[in-house]
Amino acid sequence: MPRPAATHVDSDPSKTSSAGHVLLLLLALRILNALTTRTFFQPDEYFQALEPALQMAFGEASGAWITWWKNQLRSSLHPALFAAVLALCSRLADACSLSASLRADLLIAAPKITQATFAALVDYFTWRLAEHAHGRGSRAAWASLALTICSPWQWFCSTRTLSNCLETTLTSAALVWWPWRWVAQRGSPTTTFGDRPHSLKLSLVAAAFACVLRPTNLFVWICICLPTLWQASSRERGVLALSAIADRIYYGMWTLPPLRFVYFNIARSLAVFYGTNRPDYYLTEGLPLLLTTALPFAIWGMYASLLRSDGSRPRHLMLSSLSFTVLTMVFALSFISHKEVRFIYPLLPILHVLAAEPLFIFFRTPLSIPKSSLLALLLFLNLLLAVYSSQVHQRGVIDVLHFLRTRHVDSLSQTHPSSSSPNTTDVAFLMPCHSTPWRSHLVHPSLSAWALTCEPPLDVPLALRAAYRDEADRFYLEDEPARWLQLNMRPVSTIASSPTPKDDASGSHAVADADGEHRRPWPAHLVFFAQLEPLLARFLRDTTYQECWRGFNSHFHDDWRRRGDVVVWCLDGTGREGMGESDRGADGQRGRDGDREL
Repeated sequence: MPRPAATHVDSDPSKTSSAGHVLLLLLALRILNALTTRTFFQPDEYFQALEPALQMAFGEASGAWITWWKNQLRSSLHPALFAAVLALCSRLADACSLSASLRADLLIAAPKITQATFAALVDYFTWRLAEHAHGRGSRAAWASLALTICSPWQWFCSTRTLSNCLETTLTSAALVWWPWRWVAQRGSPTTTFGDRPHSLKLSLVAAAFACVLRPTNLFVWICICLPTLWQASSRERGVLALSAIADRIYYGMWTLPPLRFVYFNIARSLAVFYGTNRPDYYLTEGLPLLLTTALPFAIWGMYASLLRSDGSRPRHLMLSSLSFTVLTMVFALSFISHKEVRFIYPLLPILHVLAAEPLFIFFRTPLSIPKSSLLALLLFLNLLLAVYSSQVHQRGVIDVLHFLRTRHVDSLSQTHPSSSSPNTTDVAFLMPCHSTPWRSHLVHPSLSAWALTCEPPLDVPLALRAAYRDEADRFYLEDEPARWLQLNMRPVSTIASSPTPKDDASGSHAVADADGEHRRPWPAHLVFFAQLEPLLARFLRDTTYQECWRGFNSHFHDDWRRRGDVVVWCLDGTGREGMGESDRGADGQRGRDGDREL
């Protein structure tokens, strides 16, 4: 294969915008991206970031749902960042005397805008890394910026509050600050980088933070900086000290989350509780989803960087090192049973840099009609994927929370000022565990809610783990939803549409037994996916439940339990006899009643 021509000769400093202007434009783009995204991706966006952040900022009264954090598996630094943002916004809302509705909107938008800043930095550092590789102001560098801006994955994922997103920002920054000339010249960083003495230190500090957030990021730095790890200074050790102190304050004990993360997910095989994939997953699904239309150009760039004969040149050594990093991380993560595309997200800036030069070479002017048509088609496909993934697919599980939150604020506004018991909204989510965001979008602590739980089998022996069923699994077993409702909910007679006792949906006489008071009361709102609707229609046919909201969620889904629209049934006020106060649900995820707002 012919070696792609170097593109740094195409530099034109007069056409190069200032870095500050580029960053501001990227920031505006990503804020727009964050505030217009209406779809659901991964539960970790909420349950591993925003839920712990809410508890840090507002305490137990927030009603946050705390999951794996009880087992010290994550660093507290990531949610602490959003906790500070939420606390600041809460004080700002108090100072401005914002209404309950505006306060909720502010607390929902603030983490998004914060993450949008990190997303813009990923784009910016991708461009800067490409300038190191292809030349300052080169057309290949601008091609890398175009790739990251037009990337459907970036539009879909980069503004979400996942630890993988912040990990990607830190990784891209560390790669930009890394002394690549030293790698190329095989010299001492002191003599080679006398003009930038702090570059290596900044790089290692950012890399240390990335590895604290996600221990698997170590695979990147094994390839990049293994020869210089011995040079770690007090600053890098300071990162570990800061993390240890923050975790001691949050967990109430000395712990090392990265080590426990590896132990629980790999040594104890608990990650497989959330699914397993084929060994070739990252090659056949992960990388194609991550790169979409840029995949052929990334493959071309990796092939050229690893096989070209003039590897003594600095830029070629840098590109080959980046290619080797991609191969090593993909190879290493392929041995872990639980795989997700976001686990290789930190490789995307590298892959865009590798794809930039082949993209520029293939589409450089003058463009023929076939290539112009192909370029237009690729841009259209990227736009279509970005819009569909961020505006359409799985939007119902986000929209339903806006409906519930608005309904709750309306009920609060209808409460008489002299009333000692303000109206509350109680909700039950009969869905697979973590199908929707939680308190980060419900916001109001007086909006009481519970959901089916899915606690991981932390204390179940490995030999028995295959037979383990969490609450959500037991609910969805064949012919079991009706039985689960019989055993865990109060008799249907308490919400019957007629005062005359009737047979319930199971055919047995609906009389409250001595156990009834210990079961969950029927909530004012039931939220579920449409696939469950026929069963609930039979079970609750003689009750006052009626459909009060329905929202489109997805055209397709790989989980049969999540197929169809999101549906809300509301209980008529005339059928609320015998309900009582909503109890706090299992695992502490149920919101507490009360007037206090975040």
